[in-house]
Amino acid sequence: MIRFDGVSKTYRGLLGSPVAAVTDVTLTLGQGEVLGLAGPNGAGKSTLIGLLLGFMPPTSGRVTIGGLSPRAFIERHGVGYVSELIAIPPTWLMENALKRYALLAGIPPADVPARVDAVIGLLGLEPHRGKLIKQLSKGNLQRVGLAQALLCDENILILDEPTHGLDPMWTQRFRELVEGLRRPDRAILIASHNLDELQRICDRVAIIDRGRLQRVVDLSAPSADAMAPYRLVVRGSGDQVMAVFPDAQSVGNDEYDLPERSLEQLNQQMAALIAAGAMIVSVAPAHSALEQQFREVVVQ
Repeated sequence: MIRFDGVSKTYRGLLGSPVAAVTDVTLTLGQGEVLGLAGPNGAGKSTLIGLLLGFMPPTSGRVTIGGLSPRAFIERHGVGYVSELIAIPPTWLMENALKRYALLAGIPPADVPARVDAVIGLLGLEPHRGKLIKQLSKGNLQRVGLAQALLCDENILILDEPTHGLDPMWTQRFRELVEGLRRPDRAILIASHNLDELQRICDRVAIIDRGRLQRVVDLSAPSADAMAPYRLVVRGSGDQVMAVFPDAQSVGNDEYDLPERSLEQLNQQMAALIAAGAMIVSVAPAHSALEQQFREVVVQ
């Protein structure tokens, strides 16, 4: 549904020299898929989103949505978009702001009240209907931005740092929201610095660094023999741990870092540790699978 075919974007620097923002990016996002976009600051994520929204043309390559140029698709069909920074006139009432955006988006006037009520309910904004935008907390303002993006029930959703400013409860609710938004004819792109969130809600994550696509991680197909470091917590079993895991590093409080090993090796050693009578509290990857791959390809 969305395609980046060999896309590059070069800007002219302050001194006139060219600056490559993204270089030769080829990436697809299909219907029914949730794709994450991850990378450090300045990696090129915002440029890719700008190209996808048709804010600027690529220097080379081609960006298409449904076979059309971004602007042609958006003018015909629209997209739902949450920007990284939510900017709404501060003296507007929250409910009135959503009504105005609904009209601008082409929702028939007779349908606006019902649609605004629906997104207010979906994002838990009922207590804030009569507040001025400037009276809203950062998290509540972020939810207004999400509500605005969902007014038209579009088939393309582009969410740039959508959980920025949300409290833990609404971060959890956002995961549920994304699951509710999934459908066979919809494609969702989520750009975020929060790798844990992307791991939980995405099918694949594209990692970009220094303007280049470094890796696309398929989260639906974890590898059983993938190597990963682990954190082990025991109770008073230090000697047993070191006997079974001679490469373990104690980090205090009965916790140990285990260097990279396969899941098969970990299970064999854990079985030996249990057989030795150790009291195991927990064992878990030191990093998520996505974070591990991010560390492998992004220059620190």
